[in-house]
Amino acid sequence: MTATVTRFAPSPTGELHLGNARTALFNVLLARHCGGRFILRVEDTDSERSSEAHVAGQMADLRWLGIEWDAGPDREDGRGPYRQSGRGAIYDAHFASLLQRQALYPCYCTALELTLSRRAQLAAGRPPRYAETCRGLSAEERASRDAAGERPALRFAVPPGQQLRFTDMVHGPQEFRSDDIGDFVVRRADGSAAFFFSNAVDDAAMGVTHVLRGEDHLTNTPRQLLILAALGLAAPQYGHLALILGADGAPLSKRRGAVSVRQYRERGYLPQALTNHLFRLGHASQVHGLLSLDEMAHAFDRAHLGRAAAHFDERQLEVWQRDAAHHLSAPAARAWLVPQLPPDLDAQAAERFIAAALPNVVLPGDLQPWVQIVFGGLPALEPEAQEAVRRAGSGYFSAAAAAAAVNGNDLPAIAAAVRAATGRKGAELYLPLRAALTGRSHGPELAPLLRAMPAGAAHDRLARFA
Repeated sequence: MTATVTRFAPSPTGELHLGNARTALFNVLLARHCGGRFILRVEDTDSERSSEAHVAGQMADLRWLGIEWDAGPDREDGRGPYRQSGRGAIYDAHFASLLQRQALYPCYCTALELTLSRRAQLAAGRPPRYAETCRGLSAEERASRDAAGERPALRFAVPPGQQLRFTDMVHGPQEFRSDDIGDFVVRRADGSAAFFFSNAVDDAAMGVTHVLRGEDHLTNTPRQLLILAALGLAAPQYGHLALILGADGAPLSKRRGAVSVRQYRERGYLPQALTNHLFRLGHASQVHGLLSLDEMAHAFDRAHLGRAAAHFDERQLEVWQRDAAHHLSAPAARAWLVPQLPPDLDAQAAERFIAAALPNVVLPGDLQPWVQIVFGGLPALEPEAQEAVRRAGSGYFSAAAAAAAVNGNDLPAIAAAVRAATGRKGAELYLPLRAALTGRSHGPELAPLLRAMPAGAAHDRLARFA
């Protein structure tokens, strides 16, 4: 049996947005589930809009998500290069072969002529397709136009009367009539290969067996099957993923300003939160809870890919973010939150504080109020905290402050002394302590929070109400 090979092939014309991130994730999960290979290919034939900065940014985002590739632009394996800008000679050889067999022909139509033709077809109630204006040009006519300096594109001569059938991994059996497709451009007038061509040729050359991509590419598939058949190359199995819709009900896309992976990263989201949310967008799974990529790969099943559009819900992402944050190891939590901490805080104090505050943190910015409460001066009291302090009375705080003077920031010892002096218990015992120590009536567990405070802080905060 042929080993499964999947790929992710972004064009470096912008940042990696969430739809593309999910495509990459599903392809790597399919490969890992089958014990196969996953490759990364940079489709940078659009030289005007592609940039090296976008290549680097997309690769960094993928690695941040935990997505690694077996071969790619930084990991050549003999089937590359994995940048399309370096594969021009390969495309030219295929163009020459197809031209020799008259499967392609030069097209001299200008953009204006093509626009006018489309308008005329629409006005006549016909679907717009290329009118084959240049398909019947004689060799002499072509030579004359070449001599005049016209630079033609190359079009694929779609054979008439064919039924193009394939089984989509998501949408099932598909059928297209070649007569509905129209001759399409495979090489632009500037000599660069068009997407239909380079994408299909590279999949075959790189041994790709399965392609998961957005359903907006579904109508591209018959064109690519025609190209591969004409070249005698094997076609992969295609699966077209339902699009992800944003809050406005429109598909997520770079053109619509969809939030990029980088932006979520900079906002403090954890990669495991994003991958767990994306894993459930358009893929049904009976495996619940926060999963690692290995666990996702084990649970991934292409039969569970849905046909209906999936909705990206940031509230659900926050649920995964909270879960991911609370599963962090102590070193990982420190690395994530250290930019929020006072720069002069020693490692032991930082570890105690993070352990105390982490259950109340979803994003790193949530830590800031507690940094001020724990390491700042005497905290101002919120109204509910003020009322709790007033009801407790000065005798309560005299006992509390005396205990803190002896026992430091030891909450059990302070609470025991106050209980003995006042007879209070439960919320009546602990709420005034929390209010005086933090200025709030709620928050992280008080005992570890108090241990994170500087020495003497408990006494100073309690004594002011004695």
